Amino acid sequence: MTVDEGRRWDAFPGGAGTGPDTAPGSLVAAWKARVARNPEGTALRFFDGALSAREVDAASDALAAAFEARGTGRGDRVGVYLQNVPQYALVLLALWKLGATALGLNPMYRGRELRRIIEDSGAVGVVCADEDVHETLGTLAGSSVRWLISTSALDYQSRNDPRVFATTERLAPAPDGDLGALIREFEGRGPSPVELTRDDVAFLTYTSGTTGPPKGAMNTHGNVLSVVTTCASWMGVGDGDVVFAMAPLFHITGAVVNATISLLTDTTLVLAGRFHPEVALEAFAEYGVTYTIGSITAYNAIFQLPQAGPEHFASVKALYSGGAPIPPATVERFRERFGVYLHNGYGMTETTSAVIAVPPGERAPVHLPSGTLSIGKPLPRLTARVVDLHGDPVPPGQQGELELSGPQVVPGYWDKPEATRRTMPQGRLRTGDVAVIDEQGWVYLVDRLKDQINVSGYKVWPREVEDALYEHPSVLEAAVVGQPDAYRGETVVAYVSLKAGLNATADELIAFTRERLAAYKCPRAIRFLSDLPKTQSGKIRRAELRDAGAVSPSKD
Repeated sequence: MTVDEGRRWDAFPGGAGTGPDTAPGSLVAAWKARVARNPEGTALRFFDGALSAREVDAASDALAAAFEARGTGRGDRVGVYLQNVPQYALVLLALWKLGATALGLNPMYRGRELRRIIEDSGAVGVVCADEDVHETLGTLAGSSVRWLISTSALDYQSRNDPRVFATTERLAPAPDGDLGALIREFEGRGPSPVELTRDDVAFLTYTSGTTGPPKGAMNTHGNVLSVVTTCASWMGVGDGDVVFAMAPLFHITGAVVNATISLLTDTTLVLAGRFHPEVALEAFAEYGVTYTIGSITAYNAIFQLPQAGPEHFASVKALYSGGAPIPPATVERFRERFGVYLHNGYGMTETTSAVIAVPPGERAPVHLPSGTLSIGKPLPRLTARVVDLHGDPVPPGQQGELELSGPQVVPGYWDKPEATRRTMPQGRLRTGDVAVIDEQGWVYLVDRLKDQINVSGYKVWPREVEDALYEHPSVLEAAVVGQPDAYRGETVVAYVSLKAGLNATADELIAFTRERLAAYKCPRAIRFLSDLPKTQSGKIRRAELRDAGAVSPSKD
């Protein structure tokens, strides 16, 4: 079977023809079209502040001129080292107008973590928060970075919510200027014209992938436009909608399926700084949020709030969760309490965010052999198939590695041709995820290849054990790892955090899983933590837990 014969969304009942991709030639062209349609429409909301599309366009023009005056041009990489604030959107648009590339930088990175990405990317500039100026200058000394501009999170609002802003004190700007002051200085000016193509790189987004050091995925204008147009159509995001930026914008999900999808449609993007569950809950009600995508850990944090109720989600059309598949029990509890169904979505940095998702209005089926909730169906123009160890496709219903191809998949990793060839042979992305695709086109993720546990020769997928634990009413989060065991080779160990005010013992949880799983799959040890370690995008760090140390469970 060739790649074109793989499992496509349009090949299944309810699908639509893929047709030609008629999106504009660049993100800038798409943005200009949005401004022309409704220049006075509100593009950004930040607490009590608002910016129209016309104001955003003018501010990003001025900022692009300021960047250009510092020698920044087409193909240059510029680090965006910020939380979810309006300035993030302004910087993105300014860089794209120059033909430059936005380098997403995790605001939690410090020292070596930050320096490694800067050196690998060859970034020429960085925009950071004013409180990070001093440390960032030290970290970047002697690097490729030629300029550092800072900005205050206090700008573009006056509410000064103490849960979000630790202080209202204005700090000194970076040596190369304050972003707001530069916009005022270059008001009425714009950058030199640039003829962009769909092959220009819009985002350079670093991912650790499955092995080795971080690699920069080159998300092109064409990649981003493909995801934005298919997701907007699939998820029903359109004129008049209100999108809440729940996922961090430095992550590909937040950058594309929260921020860019809103910027390129006549919608309002609501920003609220770094995620805070109470602030997010209030934003849903205050702004009439209709759509967002975030990690399941963010939804779990909202679920824990005693004041949260259906009234907060009255305006919602669709909620999506990405980053990790949702346990069926979690989806049902959320729906019962709030009356809103959480739709699974799946994507990777290398696929420029979401490429598989549950259609709005539908409920994902459960894969009976594993108890796994489907992550959805492939979106238009994506080819998804399951392959064996030799790269040959397997029949529907059988498991193997999920392989993806289409205009959403990046052309490669920055300056890493060998890693590109290994991970994307002939442009087909080997995801490292073990999956099943059924006859109806529903995709089920079993687990990550590298996370499989070998217990006395039996294969155990952590996801299956975690889903069983999530069925217990006291369990908030669970992560299962394999740890060395002299008797079995590996043993199953579960790390669990409990819901506020609820209790459970290790013996109780182990017995609970024994009622649902074969004995060899059940945890031999349960370790309780107040909070499981996570990435900034909300994924639980299994590797960190796996490295925490082996246990010596009994042999019975």
